[in-house]
Amino acid sequence: MNSEFFEALAQLEKERGLPENYLLEKIEAALILAVKKGYNVDDENVSVEIDPAEGKFSVCLLKEVVEEVFDPNIEVTLPQARLKKKDARLGDFVPYPLKTKEFGRIAAQTAKHVIRQGLKEAERSQQYAEMQSKSHEILSAVVNSIDERRGVATLELAGGGVATLPRSEQVAGETLTEGQRIKVYVVDVTSNDRGPRMMLSRTHPGLVKRMFEMEVPEIFDGTVEIKAISREAGARTKMAVWSKDPNVDPVGACIGPRGQRVAKIVEELGGEKIDIVRWSEDPAAFISAALSPATVVGVEILEGDTKACRVTVPDNQLSLAIGNKGQNARLTARLTGYNIDIRPESGYYGEEPPVKKEPEAAADAE
Repeated sequence: MNSEFFEALAQLEKERGLPENYLLEKIEAALILAVKKGYNVDDENVSVEIDPAEGKFSVCLLKEVVEEVFDPNIEVTLPQARLKKKDARLGDFVPYPLKTKEFGRIAAQTAKHVIRQGLKEAERSQQYAEMQSKSHEILSAVVNSIDERRGVATLELAGGGVATLPRSEQVAGETLTEGQRIKVYVVDVTSNDRGPRMMLSRTHPGLVKRMFEMEVPEIFDGTVEIKAISREAGARTKMAVWSKDPNVDPVGACIGPRGQRVAKIVEELGGEKIDIVRWSEDPAAFISAALSPATVVGVEILEGDTKACRVTVPDNQLSLAIGNKGQNARLTARLTGYNIDIRPESGYYGEEPPVKKEPEAAADAE
């Protein structure tokens, strides 16, 4: 009996990859619950010992030694106890081994149910851990099918597994087709009654960030760091980079020789434009660079509780700085964290020009 039990345990561990200790905990808990229900006793009256190393497996009722027995399931007289344990005394607990068949039909069913549930929980826990290790990573996938009504794409993930890509996480204007190979970003991993679930996206800024980390060796080894990124999927991404090595140009490293590195990512993203700018601790310098491709004349950081600034650009650069439907200004604001007021160098029509202060006269030398 014991050898068959431990053989089955080893088989479960091998086939399902479940840790032996976890299985033993669940089985022990199930057996305790079965005995409690079968004999109407408390936890303190049940003992389960499972020792794979010794091949020992025992389930016992612990009966207290008393002068007069009221409940034979949990009590035993001193003369009876000494038949089991010669040195037993009043107040001691003496173990009485049980056979599995003595648990009763209901108790056995309870044990089976708890063990089955324990195995399901273990598998879910293992799946969740495996999925969690892929969080914030890029996965390759093949489009299996597309729900025409809801637009949800069912994907077959490389390495096994099936997941869904909601319409809200698909790039606007991008048409997915069955059999198409795509890359998706794992935003998060959640778990509920139905098991673990990956939240996938093609629109998340993290997708572009991870692509650069995989494509640019200087980012991978930590020489160049991506400080900030903002994205409007399918249209444009802005990314701010910084190098801890003054001899390494962070923007040039991301663009690559003859633009090969950034071109590869742009192609993967279906032609999405990518602006790579130099990050700076100086907010004015950072904002000025972030408004690329527009030229900036000056940046004034405004006082107040909110982070805001006024940017001046040449008159002929105003529309370029703002961008199509405000896109360039909007992405720059997200990238820098500043509310940005963009103004032409000559000022708006009918607006009072700013008053220029005359420099104060130098004090006379003594």
